[in-house]
Amino acid sequence: MRLILKAIRWITALFFASTITAVVAYRFLPVYVTPLMIIRCVENGSLTMRHHWVSMDEISPHMPVAVMASEDQRFLLHHGFDYNAIEKAAAHNLKSKTAKVHGASTISQQTAKNVFLWPGRSWVRKGFEVYFTALIELIWSKQRIMEVYLNSIEMGDCVYGVDACAAYHFGKTAKELSRADCALISATLPNPRKFSSKYPSAYMRQRQRRIEREMKFIPSFPKEGKDIDPKTVSGGIYHNKR
Repeated sequence: MRLILKAIRWITALFFASTITAVVAYRFLPVYVTPLMIIRCVENGSLTMRHHWVSMDEISPHMPVAVMASEDQRFLLHHGFDYNAIEKAAAHNLKSKTAKVHGASTISQQTAKNVFLWPGRSWVRKGFEVYFTALIELIWSKQRIMEVYLNSIEMGDCVYGVDACAAYHFGKTAKELSRADCALISATLPNPRKFSSKYPSAYMRQRQRRIEREMKFIPSFPKEGKDIDPKTVSGGIYHNKR
């Protein structure tokens, strides 16, 4: 029994030491590969992977605004979890008679999942997601979370990150993407393997227009080192919700 308890203590200590070290390292180092990228390569039976790491300075300023408008309008205000969105999603899912389930994952949660975990909906994976989300919110800045998110998120079949998406779907660099391009990319993010920004359907164009309208109420994304003004952010969201 003592040996078992000792092994558990060592495993626990190793887990915390390794995960915290990884999060600290990725605060400064580019994320060139993620578990999801490896899983997709195995699923496809191919090593084909389109991914270019670029800094926030090399990404269109419209892109973070577009993903906030589409995915997480309170990103600059919360500390990893949007409890209002979680409550609304839970209420909808309890009342809904359809199989469609509403989620409430923030950009921080999606980043934690993309960089450190595997796809899935199990409670174990969700627990790890909560842990890594809390870690990156504690150790990384909002700017770093957004930078990693935009570089690691799946944006098409074997396409990861905004620069690869810009190159293969628009023939541009991430910096050259227009406001409309960014809204269209964001429109595909709920399911980028089903919805295409390269060959957008009428439904995608409709989502693109809605996101462009909502982008008007999202403030410009602050650069690293600049303070986030909660009044400016919450004011925009308030008007957007009216």
